[in-house]
Amino acid sequence: MENYIADSPLLLPLREQHSRLRDGRLSARTVVEAAVDAHQRRGKHDNAYITWNGDGAFANAAAVDCVLTNGGDAGPLMGCAVSVKDNYGVPGFPIYAGASERLPEKWEKAGPVVEVLLSQLPSLMGKTHTVELAFGGLGTNAHWGAPRNPWDEVSQRVPGGSSSGAGVSLVGGTASLALGSDTAGSIRIPASMTGVAGLKLTAGRWSIDQIVPLSPTLDTPGLMAFRVDDLAFAFEAMDAAGSKAGRGKSFELDLADLTFGVPERYFWECCSPGVAEAVETAIRSLESAGARIVKLDLPGAEEVFELFQRGGIAAAELASFLHTENTGLMNRLDRNVALRVEEAQNIPAWEYVHRRQVIDQLSEMAKPYIKKVDAILTPTVAITPPALSDLKDECEYKKSNMLALRNTVVANFLGLCALTMPVGQDRTGMPVGLQVIGGGNEETFLLEVGRAIERELGTGLDILGTPPEPGTRDRLS
Repeated sequence: MENYIADSPLLLPLREQHSRLRDGRLSARTVVEAAVDAHQRRGKHDNAYITWNGDGAFANAAAVDCVLTNGGDAGPLMGCAVSVKDNYGVPGFPIYAGASERLPEKWEKAGPVVEVLLSQLPSLMGKTHTVELAFGGLGTNAHWGAPRNPWDEVSQRVPGGSSSGAGVSLVGGTASLALGSDTAGSIRIPASMTGVAGLKLTAGRWSIDQIVPLSPTLDTPGLMAFRVDDLAFAFEAMDAAGSKAGRGKSFELDLADLTFGVPERYFWECCSPGVAEAVETAIRSLESAGARIVKLDLPGAEEVFELFQRGGIAAAELASFLHTENTGLMNRLDRNVALRVEEAQNIPAWEYVHRRQVIDQLSEMAKPYIKKVDAILTPTVAITPPALSDLKDECEYKKSNMLALRNTVVANFLGLCALTMPVGQDRTGMPVGLQVIGGGNEETFLLEVGRAIERELGTGLDILGTPPEPGTRDRLS
């Protein structure tokens, strides 16, 4: 594969970018120039962004370089290229949240997470596509089209959702850090399918104010980047100002000091060819490097998925938003979204309350098992990213969507934090992710576990390289 962005400064570790921006080896303008060049080369092809901000990013970069030259420093993410999922309010940017029409202006106001980010003066490259109202795990959108997964130049495969443009913005070379959100896997699925790292926070760790809600009970902000170390750097930069449960600075762990639980059931079922094999190979490598591997099935996983297949609580909570916010979107929903919202409206109040109680019970039941190990390891997504052409039938969409979300939803329902990191390719050549699950509000420790794994296995850039430039196969054929 042609490494067309291999020399881009956006591929440098965020810690390295931070250092170079401050000692003069790198300028914010150079970062933006590289992002704009990548967007010109593959922006229409990738369709990662609903709103591109090249001119605004150049203006910001000029201000950043002036501040840095004069010894100022707004924060660790200053001058870094960042994309933001279009369900976050960002002042000066329209917001659609994947819907057919622009949402009311009140949703454009910044919430706490965006305020923390913008206060550090990153170069905001734009707002990325999302599944309508973040309700889907594949990345499709009937109104705006699906961003293209860059790893397959022949078939247009889905990028994962609902943060569908986030991972594509990274591997397409237009951002080094992407903000997404996760309700049942909406960060980890696109991160896994596009070959980057992603962090799902514990619900309540960061505020969800001014993020268009899917499920206020389960929604959580999150981050995507090329490396787990990048996630750790960005998390620390943003958690210090935005967290309700800060736990101090990062530290370094050794694999030999860690015990990983590996379930024997549930998470390995329904895997496409090559997915389980890639994850198993990664786990064996960790064991060879000194990590202790024990069998540990997470109680409640099957019950979570059974409840999820019946609609969980997200559909009912989304229906509530649509009815009470007067957005006017109810009759213009993507059919794949509308069907689930319609089903939720038939759920009686007692059933919704009961489902909330079941989720709380399952979460409590899982806590002692999580404490037995330092983290639980599973495949992130069981299936190969399907081609768009295979999803035209509603039954096929529903089946693939459920399979994509199957392994990730467990952490959401059980109140856990989790990350994903690329560890190989399946038999079609598409990226495969390793899911690392930790206890609730244990993000700092989980990220250090992930960093220890990454030091042994390598980063996604080490394992996968970068996607081919659009048209490469045509030129070589």
